Amino acid sequence: MLPPGDLTVIANTADDDEFWGLLVCPDIDAVIYRLAGIFNDESGFGQRNESFHVLDSLERLGEPAWFRLGDKDLATHVLRAELLRSGSTLTNATLELCRRFGIRSRVLPMSDQPVRTRCITERGTYSLQEYFVRERLSPVLKAIEFEGLESASMTTEVKSALAAAELVVIGPSNPRISIDPILQVLAAALVPDRTTAGSPIGGGAALDATPLEVARRYREVSSRFALDQRDREYEPAIAQLGYRVLVCDTVMSDGGRSLAEALVG
Repeated sequence: MLPPGDLTVIANTADDDEFWGLLVCPDIDAVIYRLAGIFNDESGFGQRNESFHVLDSLERLGEPAWFRLGDKDLATHVLRAELLRSGSTLTNATLELCRRFGIRSRVLPMSDQPVRTRCITERGTYSLQEYFVRERLSPVLKAIEFEGLESASMTTEVKSALAAAELVVIGPSNPRISIDPILQVLAAALVPDRTTAGSPIGGGAALDATPLEVARRYREVSSRFALDQRDREYEPAIAQLGYRVLVCDTVMSDGGRSLAEALVG
């Protein structure tokens, strides 16, 4: 929908974790891989046509292999680790990865300071990857906290991107886990008149109770709300909050094109 280089994506880094000394940034990498046209849509993570020789070898050596890092994916993490060890910030390392993957759009971490999601459960505290992937959400979740958030700040690159943006889109992702960490770092820099929030709910399938609750959550930072067409009965109530409501397909079953057309229309 946009010319190359006109898009900037600010990615959540609270899901990041370390494996064998390598920083893994699932949200950043998923965006880079998708923009590069190599994202593995079948598995929902990593690159297409992946192999797992390194991980299989580590497992034979007695290492846990519950987090499925493919060989191509590991190359990304090795390069990121080398860039960080050489003095790059996470922002500069991410921009260099964009360049190496041939992407002209910019992918920016929400902050260069580490923030980590902590899932507080009946059986203890887990990282997000441990809770979602290893534990498969089996312990009852009591609370979600973001470790390091108090010392995280916006980078110059994020500030500049937000200041120059004609349109800021809050993606239709999980508000509590995926969006809140980003907003808590940069909400003060958002201009509501230039911001559209997307509903993560499509016909009732989501973690939040209703699109109306999601709309209330984003009201201070957004003036437009993208409502899924299966939930159009909520349009009057969301409009009463002061939103301009866009009714469209937010589930992105077509790869997101119809949502993109609605957002820029």
